[in-house]
Amino acid sequence: MSVDTVVSSSRLSARFSALKTANRKALVCYVTAGHPSPNACVRFWRALEAAGADVLEVGVPFSDPMADGPVIQQSSQRALDQGMTLEGTLELIREAALGIPVVLFSYLNPVMAGGRDVLARASAAGVDGVLITDLPVGADAEREAWFGGSGLDFVRLVAPTTPAARMEEIARHGGGFVYLISRLGVTGERAALADDLPETVARLRAATTLPLCIGFGISTPEQARDAARLGDGVVVGSALVRAAGQSLDDAIALVASMRAALDEA
Repeated sequence: MSVDTVVSSSRLSARFSALKTANRKALVCYVTAGHPSPNACVRFWRALEAAGADVLEVGVPFSDPMADGPVIQQSSQRALDQGMTLEGTLELIREAALGIPVVLFSYLNPVMAGGRDVLARASAAGVDGVLITDLPVGADAEREAWFGGSGLDFVRLVAPTTPAARMEEIARHGGGFVYLISRLGVTGERAALADDLPETVARLRAATTLPLCIGFGISTPEQARDAARLGDGVVVGSALVRAAGQSLDDAIALVASMRAALDEA
């Protein structure tokens, strides 16, 4: 099957379509499976949905998260220390049975180690999309075809330095939404949005009709509101993971405040 042939699970596209109709912006929340503890995850994830999350990105803990900053690295190690695995991640997703779409966020190695039927198992557990951080377009056609033909939306990453032609190619091979990295570097909270973000969004808009969600560094309600005015949604990761490590109530309150800020946008 060609990488371009993507059979969408449709819950992601339906969610973004409903948000567009309602003139609202998407709040995509990243969590690390098993953090702060496996026992807390189901209750925590359901509370995030109730607080206003539109999509949940569930990160599979990995021992070498090279694209992540210290906050997510530490959460991943904490989850691994408590025995969290890919199979455990899928079981938590199954148990949570969320009413919002779920994107499995992973490095390539854990997914490949899961076997040829791992994507089918993920779908059965309630996963709607998959985002692989270290599989750029054109790097491995066979594996890209495997992901693209799985029935899951294959969410792709775009960097601010990506040329226009490359943006078109990435978006053509993706589904659900495009995750726009707002700045270079690893994940982590930032004091301000990148100055060239509006220009980057404009170039990506010209390259695809998929919804655009802006992430990497969105850490305050004000930043979420400003980013949402440019894109179709925002991704909050490190700030949420850090808050969850301190208190689940703090993390839920952060999401509620970001939901309110997005509704202002």
